[in-house]
Formats: sequence, structure tokens, C-alpha cells
Amino acid sequence: MKKNVIASAALALLASLSPLTAQAAGHYVPGVEGAQAASVPPAGFYYIGYLVNYNINSLRAPGTNNDIPGHNTGTVTALANRFVWMTGHKVLGADYGVEAIVPLMRTSLTFNTPGISDSRSGVGDIYVGPLVLGWHGEQWDAVAAAGVWLDSASTSNPASPGNGYKSTMLTGGLTYYFDPAKTISGAALMRFERNGRNDAGFRHGNQVTVEWSLAKAFGPVQAGVVGYSQWQTSNDSGVGASLNKSSRHALGGELVYPVAPGLALKGAFYKELSAEAGSSPLAKGSLVRLSIVKAF
Repeated sequence: MKKNVIASAALALLASLSPLTAQAAGHYVPGVEGAQAASVPPAGFYYIGYLVNYNINSLRAPGTNNDIPGHNTGTVTALANRFVWMTGHKVLGADYGVEAIVPLMRTSLTFNTPGISDSRSGVGDIYVGPLVLGWHGEQWDAVAAAGVWLDSASTSNPASPGNGYKSTMLTGGLTYYFDPAKTISGAALMRFERNGRNDAGFRHGNQVTVEWSLAKAFGPVQAGVVGYSQWQTSNDSGVGASLNKSSRHALGGELVYPVAPGLALKGAFYKELSAEAGSSPLAKGSLVRLSIVKAF
């Protein structure tokens, strides 16, 4: 892909990162959601700040799960600012809302083999989501959403924050509580991205991301196991495209702590256990995420 190191939007996102060394094709960054990822809050306005640091340990060679020889490392730090408004209206029996994600990013790349040494800061591609639907049962929550990642950020340098193309993202997920007191939960959240063409006419294949969690509450504190997987589901097209498809899988842990009513902190660490590159080199590394949820 053109140059996507870690990030997107996700959303939720939610955020895009550097498009040079593919996180798999697309904008959405896996690992930004954790426990109860498919649970939509009640009516109101919410801010979720995702502070993410992705440490690149190596680059996978195109079409393989083997590292490219040499010193190829980097870091991407992003603050994805997500704004959610649950309107209080109902659509198809679900709570209806809208959302937007504005990522701020700092990318530093030192890839000796391809001869890249670059550091940039800036605003990444913005996500606009006009449809968020949340359903609630006695021991379950479900979500469906749709939106677009805009081609709004710079792509002029290897570490620039933009991807250079638009993506349509569809979301679906389920949170299930194993006990009536809702102290034990499992969740799975799926994001599907259909990527557009960049200025050179290259189009990255579509991508599916699944984030999952299994969590237990210990009084006000919650701890759990989290993970994510990404798969490229269709072939790239354009000059330089191949039939190879990228994928990655990670495992980690999360801790959730309520600081005050309407304010919670979440921290998580993910280690990527495997990664296979598609048409372009693919970064492999580890991710640390600290997020804050504030209800207004």
C-alpha cells in the first residue's frame, strides 16, 4: 500500500496513520477499541481521545511473513479525537447517533533497506460517520455504523499523515454479558473498509478488521484480554499490484479505571504475533493505547 504504518478511525477508529508501510490497506487502526467495544452509550455528547503509540520492529517483505533484512524501524504516535453525539432519537428500534474522528499524528521512520529516514507531524485523514445505531438487551448490546474516511491530509513525504485515498467503512459488533450483574463480558467488533483509488490509479484491496475482548470487573476496575486481526479480502489493482493479500494478528491486555462519574481511563498493550505482507512491505510491531472517555 502507499504508506500506512499503524494507524485510522477507527473508530471506533478510529484514525489513519502514515500510508507508506502498510498496516494492511485501509485507514482503520486495530487496537483502539477494547472491552465492551460494541456497546453504544445513552443519549448525550461524548469525547473519546485515543492516544496510540505504535513501535515498528521490522518490515515484512511483499508476499511473505519474512523480515526485510537491515535496520527498519519507526514509531507512530497519534491522538485520535473522536466526537460522538447520540441524539436520543430511534431508528429501526436502535439509538441513533453521529460521529467524527480527527487524528493528530507524529511519525518517525528509519528504513535503511528502502533508504527512508523521515519525521513528520500533522492532521491525518478525517472520518465522518452520519450513521451510528445502538441496540440494547438485558445481557447484550449491538452496534451498526457507516461512514467515510476523507482524503484530507498531506501525502507529500514518506512520513506524511495522509493515505492519499478515500475509504468507506461499515461497522458491526456485539457485546455479551455472561451474568445478570454484567461483571463478565465478551465483545467482538468488525470493521469493513472499501478503499478508493489514489492519484496514481492504485487501489488497495478491501480490508476486514476484527477486535475482540474478554473482560471481568473487579469492583469499579475492569481487566481483560484483548486482541485484533486484520485480513485483506480482495486483490490490489493498478501498477505494482499482486495477488498477495496482507494480514496481521495481535494479542494483549487492557485495564479500565473509572476516574469520576462520566469519566473513564482505559490502557492497553498489544503485541503483534504474526504479519504477512501483500503487494507492499508491511510493518510488524507492538501497540500501546491510552484512551479517555468523557460524557458531557
